[in-house]
Amino acid sequence: MRLRSALTAALGAGLLLLAVPTSASAATGLFHYSYTTVEGYEASGFLRNPPNDTCVNLPGVGQENPEPGHSPQNRTDTWATVFAGTDCEGASFRLRPHTGGAGEQLKIRSVVFD
Repeated sequence: MRLRSALTAALGAGLLLLAVPTSASAATGLFHYSYTTVEGYEASGFLRNPPNDTCVNLPGVGQENPEPGHSPQNRTDTWATVFAGTDCEGASFRLRPHTGGAGEQLKIRSVVFD
């Protein structure tokens, strides 16, 4: 009787673990960039724990803003590829994990983490 109860409890625990959804793969850390708002103010943007393998159009520097972002800093634990255009199109540049960064010369509108 005890063996059957223990087996049932173990089986139930195993099924419970399978039923719990796993979190989506995400880079851990912050991705930071600077930009000029449509109104002409300097601003900072960031992504916290962004998703992996998904193109992210950077808030504030999309097609509604004629000025792209600049000075990206990758403080996540995965490589980041930044793009000059939205939807991860155009010229690209890779930023290493934890310490990757670039200056004002690098203009960006989107990023993907891998």
